[in-house]
Amino acid sequence: MTLMILGVCAFVSLIVGIAMEGWPKGAHDGLGIVASILLVVFVTATSDYRQSLQFRDLDKEKKKITVQVTRSACRQKMSIYDLLPGDIVHLNIGDQVPADGLFVSGFSVLIDESSLTGESEPVMVNAENPFMLSGTKLQDGSCKMMVTTVGMRTQWGKLMATLSEGGDDETPLQVKLNGVATIIGKVGLFFAVVTFAVMVQGLFMTKLREGTIWSWSGEEALQMLEFFAVAVTIVVVAVPEGLPLAVTLSLAFAMKKMMNDKALVRHLAACETMGSATSICSDKTGTLTTNHMTLVKSCICMGVKEVGNDNKASFCSDIPESTVKLLLQSIFTNTGGEIVINKDGQREILGTPTETALLEFGLSLGGDSQAERQVSKIVKVEPFNSTKKRMGVVLQLPEGGLRAHTKGASEIVLAGCDKVINSNGEVVPLDEKSINHLNATINQFANEALRTLCLAYMELENGFSPDNAIPVSGYTCIGIVGIKDPVRPGVKESVATCRSAGITVRMVTGDNINTAKAIARECGILTDDGIAIEGPDFREKSQEEMLALIPKIQVMGRSSPMDKHTLVKQLRTTFDEVVAVTGDGTNDAPALHEADIGLAMGIAGTEVAKESADVIILDDNFSTIVTVAKWGRSVYINIQKFVQFQLTVNIVALIVNFSSACLTGSAPLTAVQLLWVNMIMDTLGALALATEPPTDELMKCLPAGKKGNFISNVMWRNILGQSFYQFMVIWYLQAKGKAMFDLNGPDSDLILNTLIFNSFVFCQVFNEISSRNMEKINVFKGILDNYVFVAVLGCTAVFQVIIIEFLGTFASTTPLTCSQWFGSVFIGFLGMPIAAILKMIPV
Repeated sequence: MTLMILGVCAFVSLIVGIAMEGWPKGAHDGLGIVASILLVVFVTATSDYRQSLQFRDLDKEKKKITVQVTRSACRQKMSIYDLLPGDIVHLNIGDQVPADGLFVSGFSVLIDESSLTGESEPVMVNAENPFMLSGTKLQDGSCKMMVTTVGMRTQWGKLMATLSEGGDDETPLQVKLNGVATIIGKVGLFFAVVTFAVMVQGLFMTKLREGTIWSWSGEEALQMLEFFAVAVTIVVVAVPEGLPLAVTLSLAFAMKKMMNDKALVRHLAACETMGSATSICSDKTGTLTTNHMTLVKSCICMGVKEVGNDNKASFCSDIPESTVKLLLQSIFTNTGGEIVINKDGQREILGTPTETALLEFGLSLGGDSQAERQVSKIVKVEPFNSTKKRMGVVLQLPEGGLRAHTKGASEIVLAGCDKVINSNGEVVPLDEKSINHLNATINQFANEALRTLCLAYMELENGFSPDNAIPVSGYTCIGIVGIKDPVRPGVKESVATCRSAGITVRMVTGDNINTAKAIARECGILTDDGIAIEGPDFREKSQEEMLALIPKIQVMGRSSPMDKHTLVKQLRTTFDEVVAVTGDGTNDAPALHEADIGLAMGIAGTEVAKESADVIILDDNFSTIVTVAKWGRSVYINIQKFVQFQLTVNIVALIVNFSSACLTGSAPLTAVQLLWVNMIMDTLGALALATEPPTDELMKCLPAGKKGNFISNVMWRNILGQSFYQFMVIWYLQAKGKAMFDLNGPDSDLILNTLIFNSFVFCQVFNEISSRNMEKINVFKGILDNYVFVAVLGCTAVFQVIIIEFLGTFASTTPLTCSQWFGSVFIGFLGMPIAAILKMIPV
């Protein structure tokens, strides 16, 4: 709006100037303003365009979804954009249906069609109702689907094509800064009106004294126009349109860099919110651990054994043959994984790391997956989910009869067993001694940081209907297995970094509490004064008990998704913390939504979890989460640096022009000069200070949290101190500048105004360097690593020389001598020691 008013001002100035002084002399002022406006618009448009390109790239990344597909009798991973009609897509619980298609085979398939139909009730898909639509989600079950329609021809094609989430929403910081900008703008408008009124009143008083109040010359009309231009330019300088630009630039820059660090930001606000995070609730499997699992211990037929590559033969010889057959049948039929031959003719195991570890174990015992599956017919499958913590299958045996297999969390499956296979391979009742032995084995495995699973079966002698649920009790325990999932390298250091940064890390996992505690100690999460609690105990606590308990909780084992949701909600509302939560399953979606920052896992995460998240951790690594926190802090600090720099320029430019207009009747800085200053402090300042990369020092201070003031006391100290210095320098130059630089003759006023303008600009250049660090005196550390900052400073200095030496007619300046250049640069440089002294003042 202000630029439009200036445009009108420039147009009138051109007409009056040309009418008065002819072409080209009369057009200089008008063309100067036009050139300045064009430069501001060009730079702003360029930065906006670059930012929109970044968002376009990020949108492409967001839509990269891969699915398991069988094509030409070969199972492979493929992008959803490469699907063709006729492909067979393998879908599991939590997956998004990538195209329109028909159900081929599967079990317990429930589809959430709310994204298309608005109906919240899930739809059962089977042979009678085989239609599956793109964009819907698998709420339960697993199936194979034949693709019939892809791309824009699908039901959801048009919606997918227009899906663009990047850059539309204003972030909390942008909203906060828009408020600051509005207040400053109003102050600027007040100063502009008063300045204009004072200058016009001065002209009127002169004409009144001369008695020429009714006769106006073109020169006086031009003078009125110049007054108006100065007033409008004060508004332009006062309105800090660079604030929202700085936020967007900083966030876009951080988003791009975070992509290189394996973090995909889906919502802009998450960048800055992560910088204020005070608590991280992390999963264990795959985030803190590598998710490359190997079965290393077992307790089958009541005997505990180490499982290694060198003792597989002796392992089978110690177990009765009938039990080995049962074990292999359980492993190969009750699984969500699959053993396939890939394009290179190599055997490949597909599925979750837990399933992969079990299938590898089955193969190492000499089992044949295809043979096991062909011998028995699968009647019903109940896939694993984090509420039941178990999965089951019902088989029709070749000799007749039905058998159910189940596997899952050891304590839960063992609680449903009433019999066990003993060392002779006989099925015997599960007495107290046996239960104690098995529970002790589970605890022993868990204390060794092993993930434990219990495998069990039961003969269904009374028949079974596929419409009924698979029984949860009456099972015979085959055995317990311990799967090792080593801690990721660098996690311990990352947890220590979080602790020093004032961020509390909590582990929330569905695993056994002892396994969780062992891993948490190894990572440095569980300390001597911390508490480890199980989900069922946690959810039974009263509100008063939770208030005392939650600050001390460091580990929660056997937690359900609702336990995680409750913990996050309490931390956010009762304790006013900024909480980041990691999740990978469909059932984690409520906690991801509830959290300030939802972090979904890119590898293990389901599409539902990714859609609910703000940031996707592409490598599923906890260290990447710490990197995201560091970038978030960097964004926050960078914008604070920019605000400090900009408010200093605003205050000085406003007060100088206002006080000068009031006292002398003219402004020392012209419209074109003020537009150039506006350019330095808005667009170029935003570019320079908003793109500073993060340093390790950022993770040594406490997070801002929800209650921190954006403009801190440290910033006010720097702003007011630097403003006072610049104001005093410019006033001294106005009052004593001619004597100081020995200026005489008709051009002395023009030279003095040029010196004031030059000194003012170099004050901003050196203040920009001082603003790189708001508290430390050494502001040159790492300056050469930020090439954008160096380039902006270089360009500012070069353009300043060009404006002074070559564009005098447009900018109302005149070329300066070497001593005058040295003097004005030195005045600017003096601001740096002043800034260093200010930083020593405690606040």
